[in-house]
Amino acid sequence: MSDQNYELQREDFQNALKDLDTYIDVTMDDLMQIHHMANEHARLRQTEQIVVSDLMSRDVATVNPDTPVKEAAQVLLDRRISGLPVVDKNKELVGIVTEADFLTAIGIPCHHPTHSLWHTLEAMFKQPAQSGTSSATVGSIMVKDIITIGEDKTLHEVIEAMKQHHIKRLVVTNEQQQVKGIITRSNLVRVLLQKIL
Repeated sequence: MSDQNYELQREDFQNALKDLDTYIDVTMDDLMQIHHMANEHARLRQTEQIVVSDLMSRDVATVNPDTPVKEAAQVLLDRRISGLPVVDKNKELVGIVTEADFLTAIGIPCHHPTHSLWHTLEAMFKQPAQSGTSSATVGSIMVKDIITIGEDKTLHEVIEAMKQHHIKRLVVTNEQQQVKGIITRSNLVRVLLQKIL
């Protein structure tokens, strides 16, 4: 990890001193250690202040409620993504459909808390797809209760929302609930890697 110097603030030194968890007679080595630790706190603070508009993926594939399930599933496969925002004719967000929703639609119980990946795969090979799925539309399987976030929110707020709601992605919307982007865990990993390399 690079030892880049960040703009240190008083709170960074206070946090560094808390990390030491002791009162010390300050030596040159102590000062250097405190400076390094304060620098790490500053790096973390500045990273957490990165805004959503700088994090999100902007090229977002969307579908509408009338899109056939089969067509939407093909978009997931072609784009190698795991979720699609669902928008109405005004491009306003009305739902989201994920790979788990597709599996559930064909009769594979993958939302069960005790099911592992192996349970899901085993069920896929043992159980034939439910009839009627081929004519179903996205509107019949989508999740309507969607957690969104605004472009001006911070990385810290993104992480907190994902943790609180136990979700893997956040749809970024404007005030009119139109889709502006999406943030997934891979976006967060990319930021982390950029900071440590």
